[in-house]
Amino acid sequence: DPAKQPKTIVDVGCGIGGSSRYLARKFGAECQGITLSPVQAGRANVLAKDEGLADKVSFQVADALKQPFPDGQFDLVWSMESGEHMPDKAKFVNELARVAAPGGTIIIVTWCHRDLGPSEEDLDPWEKKLLNRICNAYYLPEWCSTSDYVKLLQSLSLQDIKAADWSEHVAPFWPAVIRSAFTWKGFISLLRSGLKAIKGALVMPLMIQGYQKGVIKFAIITCWKPE
Repeated sequence: DPAKQPKTIVDVGCGIGGSSRYLARKFGAECQGITLSPVQAGRANVLAKDEGLADKVSFQVADALKQPFPDGQFDLVWSMESGEHMPDKAKFVNELARVAAPGGTIIIVTWCHRDLGPSEEDLDPWEKKLLNRICNAYYLPEWCSTSDYVKLLQSLSLQDIKAADWSEHVAPFWPAVIRSAFTWKGFISLLRSGLKAIKGALVMPLMIQGYQKGVIKFAIITCWKPE
């Protein structure tokens, strides 16, 4: 419905702004992106200018857990593969809800671990070990499940909460990345990027293993803020 399309968007954890530029074009909306990286913010602003979107899209360095925006500013609050980097998931979700306008939509797309069964109190030891190795390589805090996100959103009285598992659609990404990394060009790029990049590349097979064994989930959670 064109009447319901967002006019203002925030991209929480924007990287170099690909999602922001896409959304600005799709909806003709004004989009602001935030990232902890000055390099990413600078590159994102250059790309927006180069693509003729500087009047629609802007980026700044800011903390997703303490966003520099007033309450209720955005029709669409968008977070793509950022939630897994947040050390305080409750504070993260609370900030998403705070900056959403009444009637606004919140979309979280993130890595999660599998939901626990009714009789389970925690993941199996081997699953925790696998995730810890990934966290150490990618500098991630502790993981949570999709149902944990749903409970956090419910606690804030957000409405029409929906979640879906997109793991099977995303899992092929990791073998493709490995294939590209181990070409001659990819290998040279890894060496130039340094030890941290090499460490991350060596952990990619663990991501594949996590998807294959159902430990890692790629989830989308949506809801809207009551008017």
